[in-house]
Amino acid sequence: MTQGAGQGPEVERTATLRDFRVPAYVHETGPYVHGTHPGNAAPPLEEPLEHPEGYTPTQRDLPVINRGDTLQVTVDPTAVQAPLPATGPGPLFVVGDVHGYLDELVAALQEKGLIDGAGHWCAGTARLWFLGDFTDRGPDGIGVIDLVMRLSAEAAAAGGYCKALMGNHELLLLGAKRFGDTPVNSGAGTATFQAAWLLNGGQKSDMDRLQDHHLQWMARLDAVEEVDGHLLVHSDTTAYLDYGDSIEAVNDTVRETITRNDADEVWDLFRKFTKRFSFRDEGGADAVRSLLNTYGGTRIVHGHSPIPYLLGEVGSEEGEDSAGPVVEGPHVYADGLAIAMDGGVTMAGKLLVQQLPLGA
Repeated sequence: MTQGAGQGPEVERTATLRDFRVPAYVHETGPYVHGTHPGNAAPPLEEPLEHPEGYTPTQRDLPVINRGDTLQVTVDPTAVQAPLPATGPGPLFVVGDVHGYLDELVAALQEKGLIDGAGHWCAGTARLWFLGDFTDRGPDGIGVIDLVMRLSAEAAAAGGYCKALMGNHELLLLGAKRFGDTPVNSGAGTATFQAAWLLNGGQKSDMDRLQDHHLQWMARLDAVEEVDGHLLVHSDTTAYLDYGDSIEAVNDTVRETITRNDADEVWDLFRKFTKRFSFRDEGGADAVRSLLNTYGGTRIVHGHSPIPYLLGEVGSEEGEDSAGPVVEGPHVYADGLAIAMDGGVTMAGKLLVQQLPLGA
């Protein structure tokens, strides 16, 4: 999730979590193991920043949640992988926003039997989709991207697949690397990708390790896919309709926009991908239906807006005695047509990996 995207007056937005401090990053080598993060998320600002009217991307003025120490997830050693069919495609899994929390991702994938103790694919023909937002806020976004890229090759070799969608933070990181401090028309004055990236938890350690193959991989990601009746997107917005009337058209338009390398065009794409809450309030089910009727599927599955925000359970800043948001699993809403997958790992929630259909 991002802020400072220059939404314009047509969308009501609100401030979101801000993480300005760059962690003291120490690169871990070798197999993926659980341990202390090389950096912890910075404490929230005591006072919210003031922005020009229409400049922030979300709908309500929400309190910031103090994450505190990194959440460490204990993996049940007896956990077994989901049963795989003898023939045909394997089971389908989706992953919500990761935001650099590599240890939590590894633990969640191991718990579902998708990777082994050394971090390698062990799920055979299973199909795994990431819903975007790999970097920013957490300590090791590049480590997350490296893991997903490696699992893509290992899953394909085993007859399954591991694929990913474009999130707004991928667009933000691409823009910060390509355009830096180049002014763009934000709809509420001028802005820069560099400033927006820092405002939304950009980590210096990620930028320092960002290489050409990471940029090329991110630039080729699809924005929308339909799998087994599930329409997969990153953001809970109808803005995808602005880019085409078919899945192929949307994905082609997004890639072409990135390829043209025009800062204002990429900014406009980024700010539209930051829109949120289109499915939550009155008319939300109709908004979902507009996407399903255009692109196919019977349910939409998205990340981007943390489940605690969708539920209004945004915690407090009372210190160690305050309990973080309780997220047990995906949130189904909009007359049962939408499944939210961002468990709020950046606010001491839960990094969600879920098999679809629900209840499978």
